[in-house]
Amino acid sequence: MVTLYEHAGGDDALHRVEAVFYDKVLADPVLKTLFTQRNAHHVDHLTWFTAESFGGPGRFTENLGFDHIIRVHRGLQITDEQRERFVALYLEAFEEAGLLEDERFRAAVRSHADFGARVAQQNSHAETDEDLHPIRDVPLWTWE
Repeated sequence: MVTLYEHAGGDDALHRVEAVFYDKVLADPVLKTLFTQRNAHHVDHLTWFTAESFGGPGRFTENLGFDHIIRVHRGLQITDEQRERFVALYLEAFEEAGLLEDERFRAAVRSHADFGARVAQQNSHAETDEDLHPIRDVPLWTWE
């Protein structure tokens, strides 16, 4: 079966989606306090994470590791409104790229974004390591 990564169009397609998404979050009034300035490598890191999670190359794990994602979210105090807005903009970026026509793929992307945003939110409020979400590896997302 084709992976989500292959269905999306691989690195090039995911990089385009993540670039559109990143522009959206930087300009969004709800997310401005979380995305305060453009980071030159953020789109690449988002692409690596999504690609790996969708069954593509393991560059995120190889180059950054999951501890990186914990560190960048810790202390952000992500609100429910910010979490929901993040997911909405993520889906918008995929929609604008014409990648959500397949209902199963749409459901997988929504589930992926929602899960990731919930993990990030929990980790953003963690005062101790015990408060962190237990996931420590990039999750593999499938069609189910």
